[in-house]
Amino acid sequence: MPAPTAIAIAAHPDDIEFHMGGTLLKLGQAGYETHYFCLANGCCGSTEYSARRAAAIRLDEAREGARLLGAKFHPPITNDMEVTYRIPLLRRVAAVVRAVNPRIVLTHSPADYMEDHTAACRLAVTAAFARGMPNFKTIPPRRSTPAEVTVYHAMPHGLRDPLRRRVIPGSFVNISAVADRKLESICAHRSQQRWLEESQGIASFQATVHASWAEVGGLSGRFKFAEGWRRHLHLGFCAANADPLAEALGPDHLLNEAYERALEAGF
Repeated sequence: MPAPTAIAIAAHPDDIEFHMGGTLLKLGQAGYETHYFCLANGCCGSTEYSARRAAAIRLDEAREGARLLGAKFHPPITNDMEVTYRIPLLRRVAAVVRAVNPRIVLTHSPADYMEDHTAACRLAVTAAFARGMPNFKTIPPRRSTPAEVTVYHAMPHGLRDPLRRRVIPGSFVNISAVADRKLESICAHRSQQRWLEESQGIASFQATVHASWAEVGGLSGRFKFAEGWRRHLHLGFCAANADPLAEALGPDHLLNEAYERALEAGF
């Protein structure tokens, strides 16, 4: 019986490593075949290189990041700042989703601090929804699949939406045992350390990423380092109670029961 598959779909090279890498590593350890798909090529993530040179550098870094995460690499399909919700791009994302036939899709928050992240999320969700629609044509052509898929959304950068509202995880994945490997995959994106300092004021790269994992771990009340997730509505994707992330990770997955109660109450 083939291994179940999971795919991380994000906007830029290093987004998977930052927001989803620990969970992808844990899924790999749990027997999943994992896949890495950043839609944009990173061409705008530099103040010192041309767009073409930056994209080439970041392609190499992304391949190394995927290797360190143990995931199969899928090349980018557009430029930075051109990740928009449009049909030609959706057809290409849907082709990858059908080829991978994932049980789990990991992607960005539906609302994040920059539009590329939000659009990448929309494309990932719609591509997963269209997996079983034979009349929706992909580029290149891929046969539709009726298999169930569950979509999970990572935490937005800063744990806040664009209107500064706090975003609380619906569940937590314990990444403490793979934190060093996750950090190694982030550090494969060497070109971004200077860029993040210049563009976003992130002066201490490693301290910043460790602090974010520790913050989510603290919210869990159980794990030292954690990644947070919110499960997408099941309609059109899977059974109402499907939660393959919890099933795969067992004690390294913690449901936020307060979040679930708030959902039931309509908050």
